Amino acid sequence: MMAITLENVTDVVTASLGRNGEIDARQREIMTALIKHLHAFCKDVKLQHHEFLAACDYLARAGKICDDKRQEFILLGDILGVEVLVDMLSNPVSGSESESTVLGPFYRENPPVLPKGASTVLKNFDDQETAYFEGHVRDADGKPLAGVIMDVWEDAPNGLYENHDPDQPDYNLRGRFETDENGHYAFRAVRPVPYPIPDNETAGELLRYMGHHPNRPGHMHFILSKDGYRPLISQVYDSSSAWLDDDSVFAVKDSLVAEFKKAGPELDTELHVQFDFVLKRAAAEDRIAAE
Repeated sequence: MMAITLENVTDVVTASLGRNGEIDARQREIMTALIKHLHAFCKDVKLQHHEFLAACDYLARAGKICDDKRQEFILLGDILGVEVLVDMLSNPVSGSESESTVLGPFYRENPPVLPKGASTVLKNFDDQETAYFEGHVRDADGKPLAGVIMDVWEDAPNGLYENHDPDQPDYNLRGRFETDENGHYAFRAVRPVPYPIPDNETAGELLRYMGHHPNRPGHMHFILSKDGYRPLISQVYDSSSAWLDDDSVFAVKDSLVAEFKKAGPELDTELHVQFDFVLKRAAAEDRIAAE
Protein backbone atom coordinates (compact mmCIF):
# COMPACT_ATOMS: atom_id res chain seq x y z
CA MET A 1 0.00 0.00 0.00
CA MET A 2 1.35 3.40 -0.97
CA ALA A 3 1.85 5.84 1.89
CA ILE A 4 0.18 9.18 1.20
CA THR A 5 2.47 12.08 1.97
CA LEU A 6 2.43 15.83 1.55
CA GLU A 7 4.84 15.42 -1.34
CA ASN A 8 2.96 12.74 -3.31
CA VAL A 9 -0.75 13.28 -2.56
CA THR A 10 -1.35 15.43 -5.67
CA ASP A 11 0.27 12.86 -7.98
CA VAL A 12 -1.67 10.02 -6.34
CA VAL A 13 -5.00 11.74 -6.86
CA THR A 14 -4.31 12.72 -10.49
CA ALA A 15 -3.10 9.16 -11.21
CA SER A 16 -6.50 7.84 -10.10
CA LEU A 17 -8.29 9.61 -12.95
CA GLY A 18 -9.98 7.11 -15.23
CA ARG A 19 -8.91 4.13 -13.14
CA ASN A 20 -12.40 2.69 -12.77
CA GLY A 21 -14.13 4.19 -15.78
CA GLU A 22 -13.14 5.81 -19.05
CA ILE A 23 -12.97 9.60 -19.14
CA ASP A 24 -12.33 11.63 -22.27
CA ALA A 25 -9.30 13.82 -22.87
CA ARG A 26 -11.09 17.05 -21.96
CA GLN A 27 -12.34 15.59 -18.66
CA ARG A 28 -8.81 14.46 -17.85
CA GLU A 29 -7.37 17.87 -18.74
CA ILE A 30 -9.91 19.73 -16.57
CA MET A 31 -9.68 17.42 -13.57
CA THR A 32 -5.88 17.24 -13.62
CA ALA A 33 -5.59 21.02 -13.64
CA LEU A 34 -8.30 21.42 -10.99
CA ILE A 35 -6.62 18.97 -8.61
CA LYS A 36 -3.15 20.44 -9.13
CA HIS A 37 -4.29 24.06 -8.69
CA LEU A 38 -6.56 23.27 -5.74
CA HIS A 39 -3.82 21.34 -3.96
CA ALA A 40 -1.32 24.11 -4.72
CA PHE A 41 -3.73 26.69 -3.27
CA CYS A 42 -4.13 24.69 -0.06
CA LYS A 43 -0.35 24.38 0.28
CA ASP A 44 0.23 28.03 -0.58
CA VAL A 45 -2.06 29.33 2.20
CA LYS A 46 -1.40 26.36 4.53
CA LEU A 47 -5.14 25.80 4.75
CA GLN A 48 -6.24 24.60 8.16
CA HIS A 49 -8.91 22.00 8.78
CA HIS A 50 -11.32 24.39 10.47
CA GLU A 51 -11.00 26.67 7.43
CA PHE A 52 -11.73 23.75 5.11
CA LEU A 53 -14.87 22.92 7.11
CA ALA A 54 -15.93 26.56 7.06
CA ALA A 55 -15.54 26.61 3.27
CA CYS A 56 -17.66 23.47 2.93
CA ASP A 57 -20.36 25.03 5.11
CA TYR A 58 -20.16 28.24 3.04
CA LEU A 59 -20.69 26.37 -0.24
CA ALA A 60 -23.55 24.36 1.26
CA ARG A 61 -25.26 27.57 2.36
CA ALA A 62 -24.70 29.10 -1.08
CA GLY A 63 -26.39 26.10 -2.70
CA LYS A 64 -29.44 26.42 -0.48
CA ILE A 65 -29.94 30.03 -1.63
CA CYS A 66 -30.16 29.11 -5.32
CA ASP A 67 -33.62 29.17 -6.86
CA ASP A 68 -35.33 30.46 -10.01
CA LYS A 69 -34.78 34.06 -8.87
CA ARG A 70 -31.22 33.91 -7.54
CA GLN A 71 -28.29 31.84 -8.81
CA GLU A 72 -25.80 32.32 -6.01
CA PHE A 73 -22.88 30.57 -7.69
CA ILE A 74 -23.05 32.85 -10.75
CA LEU A 75 -23.07 35.78 -8.33
CA LEU A 76 -20.02 34.44 -6.49
CA GLY A 77 -18.27 33.87 -9.83
CA ASP A 78 -19.04 37.47 -10.79
CA ILE A 79 -17.63 38.85 -7.54
CA LEU A 80 -14.41 36.88 -8.07
CA GLY A 81 -14.11 37.99 -11.70
CA VAL A 82 -14.47 34.40 -12.88
CA GLU A 83 -17.46 34.90 -15.17
CA VAL A 84 -15.86 37.81 -17.03
CA LEU A 85 -12.65 35.78 -17.38
CA VAL A 86 -14.53 32.75 -18.73
CA ASP A 87 -16.45 35.01 -21.10
CA MET A 88 -13.21 36.46 -22.51
CA LEU A 89 -11.76 32.97 -22.92
CA SER A 90 -14.95 31.74 -24.60
CA ASN A 91 -15.46 34.76 -26.87
CA PRO A 92 -12.10 36.20 -27.92
CA VAL A 93 -12.35 39.24 -30.17
CA SER A 94 -10.42 38.66 -33.40
CA GLY A 95 -11.83 41.37 -35.64
CA SER A 96 -14.52 44.03 -35.69
CA GLU A 97 -17.15 42.01 -33.80
CA SER A 98 -18.73 43.53 -30.71
CA GLU A 99 -17.30 42.63 -27.35
CA SER A 100 -19.27 40.40 -25.04
CA THR A 101 -19.49 40.55 -21.28
CA VAL A 102 -21.14 38.69 -18.41
CA LEU A 103 -24.69 37.36 -18.46
CA GLY A 104 -25.14 38.00 -14.76
CA PRO A 105 -27.67 36.36 -12.43
CA PHE A 106 -30.83 38.28 -13.38
CA TYR A 107 -31.68 37.01 -16.88
CA ARG A 108 -35.11 35.43 -17.40
CA GLU A 109 -35.93 33.23 -20.36
CA ASN A 110 -38.86 33.86 -22.70
CA PRO A 111 -39.40 37.58 -22.21
CA PRO A 112 -42.43 39.09 -23.97
CA VAL A 113 -42.06 39.42 -27.75
CA LEU A 114 -42.64 43.06 -28.68
CA PRO A 115 -42.82 44.99 -31.97
CA LYS A 116 -40.02 47.29 -32.99
CA GLY A 117 -40.13 50.57 -31.08
CA ALA A 118 -42.37 49.24 -28.30
CA SER A 119 -41.80 49.98 -24.64
CA THR A 120 -40.67 47.47 -22.03
CA VAL A 121 -42.04 49.67 -19.24
CA LEU A 122 -44.95 48.10 -17.34
CA LYS A 123 -44.66 50.28 -14.24
CA ASN A 124 -43.71 53.94 -14.00
CA PHE A 125 -41.54 55.45 -11.28
CA ASP A 126 -41.59 59.11 -10.22
CA ASP A 127 -37.86 59.56 -10.81
CA GLN A 128 -37.53 57.58 -14.05
CA GLU A 129 -36.00 58.96 -17.24
CA THR A 130 -37.44 57.39 -20.38
CA ALA A 131 -34.99 56.37 -23.11
CA TYR A 132 -35.23 55.39 -26.75
CA PHE A 133 -32.63 52.75 -27.66
CA GLU A 134 -31.81 52.11 -31.30
CA GLY A 135 -29.05 51.00 -33.59
CA HIS A 136 -28.03 48.60 -36.33
CA VAL A 137 -26.75 45.05 -36.24
CA ARG A 138 -24.28 44.16 -38.98
CA ASP A 139 -21.83 41.42 -39.84
CA ALA A 140 -18.07 41.90 -39.95
CA ASP A 141 -18.30 43.07 -43.58
CA GLY A 142 -20.81 45.78 -42.72
CA LYS A 143 -23.82 43.94 -44.12
CA PRO A 144 -27.08 44.67 -42.23
CA LEU A 145 -28.47 41.62 -40.50
CA ALA A 146 -32.24 41.21 -40.57
CA GLY A 147 -34.05 38.86 -38.22
CA VAL A 148 -31.61 39.12 -35.33
CA ILE A 149 -33.43 38.19 -32.11
CA MET A 150 -32.58 40.57 -29.30
CA ASP A 151 -33.42 40.01 -25.62
CA VAL A 152 -33.09 43.12 -23.43
CA TRP A 153 -33.46 43.64 -19.70
CA GLU A 154 -32.48 46.17 -17.03
CA ASP A 155 -33.06 47.27 -13.46
CA ALA A 156 -35.83 49.68 -12.52
CA PRO A 157 -35.20 53.22 -11.23
CA ASN A 158 -35.27 51.81 -7.70
CA GLY A 159 -32.20 49.70 -8.54
CA LEU A 160 -34.07 46.37 -8.54
CA TYR A 161 -34.74 43.86 -11.32
CA GLU A 162 -38.38 42.82 -11.46
CA ASN A 163 -37.66 39.25 -10.36
CA HIS A 164 -36.22 40.66 -7.13
CA ASP A 165 -38.99 43.17 -6.52
CA PRO A 166 -42.50 41.94 -5.66
CA ASP A 167 -43.92 45.41 -6.38
CA GLN A 168 -42.99 45.29 -10.07
CA PRO A 169 -45.16 43.55 -12.67
CA ASP A 170 -43.93 40.28 -14.10
CA TYR A 171 -41.32 40.86 -16.85
CA ASN A 172 -41.19 44.62 -16.26
CA LEU A 173 -38.33 46.20 -18.26
CA ARG A 174 -37.74 43.02 -20.26
CA GLY A 175 -38.52 42.33 -23.89
CA ARG A 176 -37.61 40.47 -27.06
CA PHE A 177 -37.24 42.36 -30.32
CA GLU A 178 -36.16 41.60 -33.89
CA THR A 179 -34.12 43.64 -36.33
CA ASP A 180 -35.87 44.78 -39.52
CA GLU A 181 -34.71 44.32 -43.12
CA ASN A 182 -32.09 47.05 -42.59
CA GLY A 183 -30.69 45.43 -39.47
CA HIS A 184 -32.25 48.19 -37.38
CA TYR A 185 -33.61 47.69 -33.87
CA ALA A 186 -35.47 50.09 -31.60
CA PHE A 187 -37.26 49.97 -28.26
CA ARG A 188 -38.27 52.26 -25.43
CA ALA A 189 -37.23 51.70 -21.84
CA VAL A 190 -35.86 53.77 -18.96
CA ARG A 191 -32.39 54.94 -18.07
CA PRO A 192 -30.72 52.12 -16.11
CA VAL A 193 -29.36 53.23 -12.76
CA PRO A 194 -26.38 52.05 -10.71
CA TYR A 195 -27.31 49.42 -8.18
CA PRO A 196 -25.74 47.08 -5.63
CA ILE A 197 -25.65 43.40 -6.47
CA PRO A 198 -27.22 41.31 -3.69
CA ASP A 199 -24.84 41.75 -0.76
CA ASN A 200 -26.66 39.65 1.78
CA GLU A 201 -26.23 35.92 2.33
CA THR A 202 -23.04 34.28 1.04
CA ALA A 203 -22.42 36.90 -1.68
CA GLY A 204 -22.28 39.59 0.98
CA GLU A 205 -19.95 37.49 3.09
CA LEU A 206 -17.56 37.17 0.16
CA LEU A 207 -17.65 40.89 -0.61
CA ARG A 208 -16.90 41.77 3.00
CA TYR A 209 -14.11 39.18 3.16
CA MET A 210 -12.59 40.80 0.04
CA GLY A 211 -13.12 44.34 1.35
CA HIS A 212 -14.96 45.20 -1.86
CA HIS A 213 -18.19 47.09 -2.55
CA PRO A 214 -21.30 45.65 -4.31
CA ASN A 215 -22.01 48.46 -6.78
CA ARG A 216 -22.50 48.24 -10.54
CA PRO A 217 -22.81 51.10 -13.05
CA GLY A 218 -26.07 51.63 -14.94
CA HIS A 219 -26.38 49.31 -17.94
CA MET A 220 -28.79 47.68 -20.36
CA HIS A 221 -28.40 43.94 -20.97
CA PHE A 222 -28.52 42.45 -24.48
CA ILE A 223 -28.51 38.96 -25.95
CA LEU A 224 -28.34 38.85 -29.76
CA SER A 225 -28.82 35.65 -31.72
CA LYS A 226 -29.17 34.66 -35.37
CA ASP A 227 -28.59 31.35 -37.14
CA GLY A 228 -25.10 31.17 -38.59
CA TYR A 229 -23.64 33.74 -36.15
CA ARG A 230 -22.12 33.51 -32.71
CA PRO A 231 -24.61 34.53 -30.02
CA LEU A 232 -23.60 37.76 -28.31
CA ILE A 233 -24.21 38.39 -24.62
CA SER A 234 -23.36 41.97 -23.79
CA GLN A 235 -24.23 45.13 -21.88
CA VAL A 236 -24.35 48.80 -22.84
CA TYR A 237 -23.19 51.18 -20.12
CA ASP A 238 -24.26 54.76 -19.41
CA SER A 239 -21.19 56.96 -19.95
CA SER A 240 -22.24 59.28 -17.11
CA SER A 241 -22.89 56.52 -14.58
CA ALA A 242 -21.10 56.11 -11.29
CA TRP A 243 -18.93 53.01 -10.80
CA LEU A 244 -17.81 52.73 -14.45
CA ASP A 245 -14.19 52.56 -13.27
CA ASP A 246 -14.86 50.32 -10.28
CA ASP A 247 -17.49 47.78 -11.27
CA SER A 248 -18.06 45.16 -8.58
CA VAL A 249 -18.07 42.35 -11.17
CA PHE A 250 -15.32 43.77 -13.44
CA ALA A 251 -17.50 43.61 -16.57
CA VAL A 252 -17.19 47.14 -18.05
CA LYS A 253 -15.36 47.47 -21.38
CA ASP A 254 -14.64 50.74 -23.15
CA SER A 255 -16.32 49.63 -26.37
CA LEU A 256 -19.61 49.04 -24.53
CA VAL A 257 -20.01 52.56 -23.11
CA ALA A 258 -22.63 54.77 -24.78
CA GLU A 259 -23.78 58.34 -24.35
CA PHE A 260 -27.34 58.95 -23.19
CA LYS A 261 -28.27 62.12 -25.09
CA LYS A 262 -31.29 64.37 -24.84
CA ALA A 263 -33.96 63.07 -27.21
CA GLY A 264 -35.77 65.02 -29.89
CA PRO A 265 -39.54 65.54 -29.59
CA GLU A 266 -40.24 62.96 -32.30
CA LEU A 267 -39.06 60.11 -30.04
CA ASP A 268 -41.45 60.81 -27.17
CA THR A 269 -38.75 59.99 -24.61
CA GLU A 270 -36.38 62.09 -22.54
CA LEU A 271 -33.18 60.36 -23.70
CA HIS A 272 -31.81 58.82 -26.87
CA VAL A 273 -29.20 56.05 -27.00
CA GLN A 274 -27.63 54.88 -30.26
CA PHE A 275 -25.53 51.73 -30.20
CA ASP A 276 -24.55 49.40 -33.03
CA PHE A 277 -23.55 45.75 -32.81
CA VAL A 278 -21.38 43.59 -35.06
CA LEU A 279 -21.93 39.83 -35.02
CA LYS A 280 -19.27 37.27 -35.90
CA ARG A 281 -20.05 34.29 -38.10
CA ALA A 282 -20.17 31.03 -36.19
CA ALA A 283 -17.16 28.79 -36.58
CA ALA A 284 -17.60 25.08 -37.20
CA GLU A 285 -16.91 24.26 -33.54
CA ASP A 286 -19.59 26.75 -32.47
CA ARG A 287 -22.18 25.06 -34.69
CA ILE A 288 -21.23 21.62 -33.38
CA ALA A 289 -21.52 22.84 -29.77
CA ALA A 290 -24.95 24.34 -30.50
CA GLU A 291 -26.17 21.02 -31.87
